[in-house]
Amino acid sequence: MRKWWPLVTICLGTFMLLIDVTIVNVALPQMSGDLKTSFNSLQWVVDGYALSLGVLLLGAGALGDMFGHRRLYVGGLALFAIASLTCGIASDPAMLITSRVIQGVGAAAMFTTTFALLNSSYQGRERGAAYGIWGGVSGAAAAVGPILGGVLTEAFSWRWIFLVNLPISVLAITMCFVALAHDGKRQPGRFDLAGTVTFTVAAAALTLAVIRANDEGWSSVQTWGLILLSAVALTGFVLIQWRSKHAMFDLSLLRNRSFTGILIAALLVNFAAFAAFTYTSIWLQSVNGLSPLKAGLTGLLVSIGSMVASGIAGARLHGRSPRAIIGSGMLLIGLGSLLNALMVHATSSWPALQAGYALIGVGVGLVMPTLASSAMGAVPPQRSGMAAGSLTTARQLGFAIGIAVLGTAFAARTSHYLAGRNTPDPDGTAHALAAGQAGRILGTVPEGVRGAVSTAFHGAFAAGLDVAFLIAGGAGLLGSLAVFLMVRPAARPQHAAPADQPAAPEPTAVG
Repeated sequence: MRKWWPLVTICLGTFMLLIDVTIVNVALPQMSGDLKTSFNSLQWVVDGYALSLGVLLLGAGALGDMFGHRRLYVGGLALFAIASLTCGIASDPAMLITSRVIQGVGAAAMFTTTFALLNSSYQGRERGAAYGIWGGVSGAAAAVGPILGGVLTEAFSWRWIFLVNLPISVLAITMCFVALAHDGKRQPGRFDLAGTVTFTVAAAALTLAVIRANDEGWSSVQTWGLILLSAVALTGFVLIQWRSKHAMFDLSLLRNRSFTGILIAALLVNFAAFAAFTYTSIWLQSVNGLSPLKAGLTGLLVSIGSMVASGIAGARLHGRSPRAIIGSGMLLIGLGSLLNALMVHATSSWPALQAGYALIGVGVGLVMPTLASSAMGAVPPQRSGMAAGSLTTARQLGFAIGIAVLGTAFAARTSHYLAGRNTPDPDGTAHALAAGQAGRILGTVPEGVRGAVSTAFHGAFAAGLDVAFLIAGGAGLLGSLAVFLMVRPAARPQHAAPADQPAAPEPTAVG
């Protein structure tokens, strides 16, 4: 049993960092009420974590090689714990968002060292078993996140979804010094600071531009200024990677059509499958009156479908063309989102989502386990780590950008619906609805018209969700098309990882 303590230590950190991607969704309405947050602030509570985790993953791997993987993992755990504490005691939206960004930094430090720590702790068949268990724990985080968030929020407060990380972090740090081998001396290396900064600025400016478009509009100078800044920073990143001898991302990998197609699918999969969940959770609680726990349980079919499809894909589809598996999975995700757009209307509640969620879950189960193995198989073995890192980065960025894009579309469509029914201040009302404040608004309305206003709110929320699901469905279909057009139909990739060093699987969670 002692030989498995390193795996337990690593899985503790992985479970925490992945569960924190989804655990906040069901708590957003309560956060909004306690902190008096705006719709834009709620978006950043989710996006701040996903964005900082995503943009730092590529560059953080070099820090582990330089300073030691155990040291970086422990440092990430400590930073994650401190940020969780400040999230839990946050007194205003700015403090909460800042703490979430710092949480993402700690999560990136943990996540980027995970594969190296597993490789140094296990060999041969034990390594394969360790990766299998780690992948299962990662997948469980997707199912447990909303449910655990609902339990903690309903029984105690939204603050406990962060405070619960503290004892787990202390336990994990203690186990690091007991179970993980010492790093030894620090190794020489080079951290791509310029590449990391330009990539961070490009991703953050683009996300901020989309979110700011809620208030400023797409024609405003501020919105286009941020888009221009993002384009300039991205150009700088490309030039730095092109000229650097120690690039954190080898641009020549993009010449490989198969790898590029898989990377596009990775960018769009979380956008298409999970970004709309943030808004359905607010809808179910603030408009339909579900408790946080019940709202979390409505997504259970996604997790069940994912686990079943993943198991079938591993047992029955092993050796099949990744183009067919990933392309079909993205197609199912797109169709599931489109089905949700068709089923949700003014009088709908949680049952309207279940058929679409089932399709999305099966699609996720097909796509996620196949993405990593096919991406790393499409590149030379010495670039497999870079391929895995870029894939995870793409997924996190897709999720962050998806939250921003769907939020902007949701608010615009809701405002348009309310304006068509002569609602005073439709923009302000739409943002308040999206922030989970439907109950507060109804409490200020005279009782004689409260029923009519409630009906308008149901219709407005349904209209906003329909647009969000249509865009998410389009992203899924676009990802499917990219895979079918770009990924080679070979049954097996050209480069396979050695048998005693199985490729690190991608977690099936949102993160």
